[in-house]
Amino acid sequence: MTVPVNAPIDMAVYRTGVRALSDQPLDWSFKGIPARWWGRTPAQIVAQRPELFGAGAIGPVCVLRDEALTHNLQTMAGWCRDRGVELAPHGKTHMSPQLAARQLAAGACAVTVATIGQAAVYRAFGVRSLVLANELVDGAGLRWLAAELDRDPGLRFVCWVDSVRGVELMSDALAGARRRVDVCVEVGMPHGRTGCRSEADTDEVARAVVNSPRLRLVGVAGYEAALSQTLTAEAVAAVTAHLAQLRATVIRLSALFETDDVLVTAGGSTYFDDVAEALTGWPSGLSGLSVRTVLRSGCYLTHDHGLYANTSPLTRGGRTGLRPALEVHAQVVSRPEPDLAILTMGRRDVPFDQGLPVALAPAAGTVTKLNDQHAYLELGPGGAAGVGQWLRFGISHPCTLFDKWRLLPVLDADDRVVDLIRTFF
Repeated sequence: MTVPVNAPIDMAVYRTGVRALSDQPLDWSFKGIPARWWGRTPAQIVAQRPELFGAGAIGPVCVLRDEALTHNLQTMAGWCRDRGVELAPHGKTHMSPQLAARQLAAGACAVTVATIGQAAVYRAFGVRSLVLANELVDGAGLRWLAAELDRDPGLRFVCWVDSVRGVELMSDALAGARRRVDVCVEVGMPHGRTGCRSEADTDEVARAVVNSPRLRLVGVAGYEAALSQTLTAEAVAAVTAHLAQLRATVIRLSALFETDDVLVTAGGSTYFDDVAEALTGWPSGLSGLSVRTVLRSGCYLTHDHGLYANTSPLTRGGRTGLRPALEVHAQVVSRPEPDLAILTMGRRDVPFDQGLPVALAPAAGTVTKLNDQHAYLELGPGGAAGVGQWLRFGISHPCTLFDKWRLLPVLDADDRVVDLIRTFF
């Protein structure tokens, strides 16, 4: 198979990597899977399309819903296409090359990562277009990157800079590299995370990049959710101000960019509608440049029943544009009080940083507390939760769910396993 040099993923490399995973026998180290699967390969299991719980799943177990994944991929791709923006979904959300390949196949232009270690995972599976949404000043990491760029002429990579010192460290570590590293100057928010805090600092960093023989200034980056993921008037005003600053920076630096195809990028999973509105419709005569607006939303793929159900532009206010694709199934192990059920699901299994798990039918109640391995379910009127019963739960914030599971079964509408997804944290 001949793979185009500009394709975002080398499918030959990807298939080789996935085939190796599919032929690797499973064992006791993958929590939640049926014991009868130990010693069998994912390829053998998926070929039989077993019913997960009939096969003897060992609780708790986290699953993905295939229909919801497909729906979310198509919905987000269409949303971006209609607004003239591109999507480089954040791969740190799931750290699964299999899921990233589905996102790229649906039209994503790149995979976003936060660290060189994450980049190395996706490179091992043939991803050729990477956005590192962070500063990169680690000498060893930069040398690895230089070697990857030299080895693969089809590799496209961009990262951030927000200080002259960072530019110096990058330039020194890249001495001898044959290809320059593309960078965006990052604009930050007051009291936020990384990024230049003033126009003067932004301009100084941009000029330092232009003067470096190892770097190439290709765009402007920001992150509008650095302060909040709420929809209060104060939070939205801060987002609006930040996006206006990003837009003004692109225009102000237009004469400095070292490419005719300028990148402007922002967009988590809460305010990507604001990003698309603020960072499109560029004025003509912008020093002859074209501007690509790239979102970095990651949680749209699986969505959730909590944080993003309430804040995503596609579901807030009762909209139904995205569907939750993640569920955790746990058993009732104790009914110590009339209105309390204790379940085999805790902090080691589900996220709790942005809200507790959400009980789904047939459970009627509210999760009020988590221990390491237990959940407290306060039962509502008519809540039935007998000892030994399996109950389903949605989650809030996918980013802190995936890192707790090395293997996730993908289920169809009949609870049959149609894929097994590996994660690499």
